[in-house]
Amino acid sequence: MTNIGEKVVCLVAYHVFFMLFVWSYWKTIFTLPMNPSKEFHLSYSDKESLEREPRGESQQEVLRRAAKDLPIYTRTMSGAIRYCDRCHLVKPDRCHHCSVCDKCILKMDHHCPWVNNCVGFSNYKFFLLFLAYSLVYCLFIAATDLQYFIKFWTNGLPDTQAKFHIMFLFFAAAMFSVSLSSLFGYHCWLVSKNKSTLEVFRAPIFRHRTDKNGFSLGFSKNLRQVFGDEKKYWLLPVFSSLGDGCSFPTCLVNQDPEQASTPGGLNSTSKNENHLFPAKPLRDSQSHLLTDTPSWSETSVKAEKGKVGMNNPALTMENET
Repeated sequence: MTNIGEKVVCLVAYHVFFMLFVWSYWKTIFTLPMNPSKEFHLSYSDKESLEREPRGESQQEVLRRAAKDLPIYTRTMSGAIRYCDRCHLVKPDRCHHCSVCDKCILKMDHHCPWVNNCVGFSNYKFFLLFLAYSLVYCLFIAATDLQYFIKFWTNGLPDTQAKFHIMFLFFAAAMFSVSLSSLFGYHCWLVSKNKSTLEVFRAPIFRHRTDKNGFSLGFSKNLRQVFGDEKKYWLLPVFSSLGDGCSFPTCLVNQDPEQASTPGGLNSTSKNENHLFPAKPLRDSQSHLLTDTPSWSETSVKAEKGKVGMNNPALTMENET
């Protein structure tokens, strides 16, 4: 390069992209995965009861009592409460046990060997930015090196060893760009559908049916759930995701007949009355994503829950146990 302005622009752009790449990579590696809160852990008495009971319906009854006040919507393939017998806790929605970390990770996506960390609720935004800035960084290097790479093949460069460095640099940047673009594109698709990698291979099972798009709220709300409401933080490796990782709004929340406390105040008991618990209200930081329904308070939830308990035999029986 001979033009001073071109040198300054390339130098500044390179260091900006490099800084954002290293920053997001650092945050992805050193942000600890979040684990379920204490309310999802079984009490000492529940653990004892679970150990005494034989496997089967008796253990499920213990888990149902422990989970009746928890904001969970998903179940196992057999319709049972999702329980981790290694961590001794009721799994929140989208939570999975990592065999490498040997603990339950909130909204686990996958365990990434490249960052030696679990990618989940606490660092998924950082992982996405890491992929994005890695791709931009490689594309920038390939683009600025392209003219010299062409000169290499047309014998337009001085006959020194530096020209082989140019060739290697271009090939390395181009190959990484191809692999990163496919991986980044895949995770962009996951964000647009509000899915994790694990949920692609095994769709979440809700109380009433399996639904691969059960957590999808539409592209805009799905994006905000990962990047937050304030757009000024979207491109920075700063945590801004919505919620606490333990509960998530679903597109099925108003269709679930168990919803004694749906945001719209609906009381649907005409079908699937064999469900065992009323669903719990969404966390405040997530519930505002359901903007198509009016706001509601905890007191109205309790009042409505009492009404449904009187009208629904399944819920009445649960309250008596």
